[in-house]
Amino acid sequence: MYGSATGIICWENCVVRKIWILLVIITCIVHKAEAGLELICLSEDGRRFVGAESGERFVGWGFNYDHDDSGRLLEDYWYEEWSNVVEDFKEMKALGANVVRIHPQVAKFMKTAKEPDEAALKQLVRLVRLAEKTGLYLDITGLGCYHKEDVPKWYDAMDEAGRWEVQALFWEAVAKNCAQSPAVFCYDLMNEPILPGEKKKESEWLAGEFGGKYFVQRISLDLAGRTRKQVAKMWVDKLSAAIRKHDKRHMITVGVIPWAYTFPKAKPLFYSKEVGENLDFVSVHFYPKKGEVNKALTALAVYDVGKPLVIEEVFPLYCGEEEFDVFVDKSRDIVDGYVGFYWGKTIDEYSQPNVGIAGAIMRNWLEYFRAKGPEILDVRKLKGREKSKK
Repeated sequence: MYGSATGIICWENCVVRKIWILLVIITCIVHKAEAGLELICLSEDGRRFVGAESGERFVGWGFNYDHDDSGRLLEDYWYEEWSNVVEDFKEMKALGANVVRIHPQVAKFMKTAKEPDEAALKQLVRLVRLAEKTGLYLDITGLGCYHKEDVPKWYDAMDEAGRWEVQALFWEAVAKNCAQSPAVFCYDLMNEPILPGEKKKESEWLAGEFGGKYFVQRISLDLAGRTRKQVAKMWVDKLSAAIRKHDKRHMITVGVIPWAYTFPKAKPLFYSKEVGENLDFVSVHFYPKKGEVNKALTALAVYDVGKPLVIEEVFPLYCGEEEFDVFVDKSRDIVDGYVGFYWGKTIDEYSQPNVGIAGAIMRNWLEYFRAKGPEILDVRKLKGREKSKK
């Protein structure tokens, strides 16, 4: 009988202990949720992303939220259709994303050469708060001129110096309004900036139309005796300084075309030692082609310069899902984030009849993204890989 009583007491103590441990775990989870997002920054050696407080490694897995399925840019509908934006953020989170890349346009954020648009800035802050609430980090890529017809005539007519001043004011305004939020992952100075050739003068600031949009932009029309690296450095330093006037803690990058994929002997320009001092990590845009996975991986390695490396645009546009998956798996040793695309429609919506080939491709992509996420975000595997490389 004594043994039975002792067994009962031990059993009760065991149950109490388990309950106590469970309560501690629940409390920790609640406190973490209440604390909200943790600021993401560089590791001490500058080679990885980590949580500023926890020190835990962070890997980005997310979407470019640049336009909706009909091609409308975010600023074209984020006032009247805010509820749709809220639902889109919930959907991206449900698919497993932790980063969302947005693309604010110059025309929507600068009323004049010297006056930011306060209504747009207020809406941007609203979006930042939504990101905080949803648990998503924002890659804010600025200075977009994607719809050529929307570009202000006064902006298009400016010379290099005047244009850079407007760009600096744009970033001052954005940084001032976003500096305090942990939901800001980074500021991307411009999507795919380019420069003219050494002996060639250009006449147009925008270069190349794709799908009705102009994603590529020149930062100079004439090198005027300067080297490409000198101009690139002056531009990066000026815009970085504008951001740092108000925000000294969020990271800065610039999304570039990986010319090493097209020209195997090409070297990084913006991420060269001479230019990239004020860029915290590397952002490149990769679309692997069919039968060229190894070529893409070789080109990608050119941008592994000792800083975190994010493929800020990636999508199986020119290859099948199987080859794309091989590219992702074989690049994980050097890549710290992948950002695909989400255009406001769910997997169910893309599964309806008559969605067409484009709709089917997007459905397959979103299904892949959702399934692949847990593997990408398991940093324990990455740590194991790093040890094995040593």
